[in-house]
Amino acid sequence: MSSADQPQDAAAADDASGTAQFTAPADGRSRSTVEGVIGPLSAGAHAYSTGPGSHPLILVRHGQTEWSLDGRHTGRTDIPLTEEGERQARALRGLLSEWDVRAVRVSPLQRARRTAELAGLGDSLELVEDPDLVEWDYGSVEGKSTPQVREELGYEWKIFDHGVAPGRTPGELVQDVAARTAHALARVRPLLDEGPVCLVAHGHSLRILAATYLGLPPSTAAALELSAGSLSVLGENHRVPTVRRWNLSPL
Repeated sequence: MSSADQPQDAAAADDASGTAQFTAPADGRSRSTVEGVIGPLSAGAHAYSTGPGSHPLILVRHGQTEWSLDGRHTGRTDIPLTEEGERQARALRGLLSEWDVRAVRVSPLQRARRTAELAGLGDSLELVEDPDLVEWDYGSVEGKSTPQVREELGYEWKIFDHGVAPGRTPGELVQDVAARTAHALARVRPLLDEGPVCLVAHGHSLRILAATYLGLPPSTAAALELSAGSLSVLGENHRVPTVRRWNLSPL
C-alpha cells in the first residue's frame, strides 16, 4: 500500500479531566459534520458492492478494559487493557495460528493496538492504523452503562434504535459508523485476494462492519454479540459473503 493510500495517523487529545480522547485526522476528504466520520454521511452503509475476497477477513475485538468489565460504553476514551485483557490478547495467538495473515489493520486506540501486539500480529507484519475502525462515538452516553442510561432517560433505551445525544463529543448515528467501516472494508478488499486480513478494533464498530460486509442493514449488528478478546471470521461461499465463525474465545 502506498503512503497515499494509507490512513493518516490519528492523534489523541486530553480533555479537561485529563482523559485521553481520540481526535480524527484532517485528511482532506469529504466528510460529514460528525467528528470522526471519514467520508460522506450516509442514510445507510455504503454499498460494499465488489463482493467478498478469496480469503477470510478475521475480526479481533480488543481484550478487556475496566470499562468493558463494567459494561460502560467506551468510545473515544483511550483506556488500556486490564491484566485479564492482556491475558486474553496473548491467548489469541493460538486461534490466529490457523491463518497465514498477510495484512493487519488496527484502530488507533491503545486497547486495540496493544491487543494486536500481544496477539503476535505485529511480530512479522506492520500494524497499520485505520481511523475508520475506531469505536462508535457515544456522545452523551460515553462512560455509562445501558442500565444507567435507561434509568436517566426513563425508557427502554437501545443504542441501535435511539442513538445518542451529543456530549463531550458530537456522537454518531449507527449509519455514520456503518459508512466509515464500509470505507475500511473497501480499502482491504484488494488485499483479500492475496491472503487473510485481520482487523483489530472494537465491539460495536466490528459488529456494524460485519453487517456491512454481509450486505445487511447496520441495525442488524444489534443481534451480533461480540465479547472482549474474541475472534470472528468472515468469508464467502460461491461469492456470497458469509460468517464462518463468530465470537470465539481462546480462554
